[in-house]
Amino acid sequence: MLDLLKREVCEANLELVKKGVVIYTWGNVSGISSDREFMVIKPSGVPYDGMKPEDMVVLSIGTGKVVEGKWKPSSDTATHLELYRHFDSINAVVHTHSVNAVAFSQAGINIPAVGTTHADYFYGDIPCTRELLVHEVMDNYEANTGKVIIETIEKLGYDPMSIPGIVVRNHGPFTWGSDAANAVHNAVVLEKIAEMDYKTLMLNPSSEMKQYILDKHYMRKHGKNAYYGQ
Repeated sequence: MLDLLKREVCEANLELVKKGVVIYTWGNVSGISSDREFMVIKPSGVPYDGMKPEDMVVLSIGTGKVVEGKWKPSSDTATHLELYRHFDSINAVVHTHSVNAVAFSQAGINIPAVGTTHADYFYGDIPCTRELLVHEVMDNYEANTGKVIIETIEKLGYDPMSIPGIVVRNHGPFTWGSDAANAVHNAVVLEKIAEMDYKTLMLNPSSEMKQYILDKHYMRKHGKNAYYGQ
């Protein structure tokens, strides 16, 4: 079942390695079926080398149970499920431990919008979640990771597709998108933005970008009268 989605999710997982944002088994990509009944996700702890579409695992969105697949699903499965259940606009989710984004998550700070590369993809600072509490880590950790992402988005009051990524305190980045390839694209961009910000803030900790520049660059790609690209 869902052969096309399995192929898309598998290719997206392999793209993370090609783009250098994942080493060993430090990442995962999932995608949701068009009827939003099923999720396809990378198996847990399986090397990327030689990974095939048939290695992907299919789960029910409603129950979280495996309905097809020979492997155990990613250990981050419950986080992905929380995001799909809560946001109808999210069709794919990516998690990595890319170095520069993780640095921001470990420092517990947002990735600030200080340049136009950022503004082309994220309409504002990429937020860092709060720290998970002891009981949230000890009981249903992965689901609570999804819940703290949702909590952060709702507290800040933005459309998750306008800022399609976040860093979880002490953990790392999660991104999402319209499909698996788009979510991976956002993950790669987020890592590059984090690298640019790190270097920028080392040179000038007071760096900032005016709102009108952010507006211009984001809206020319994503606004009602967008004109960037073909």
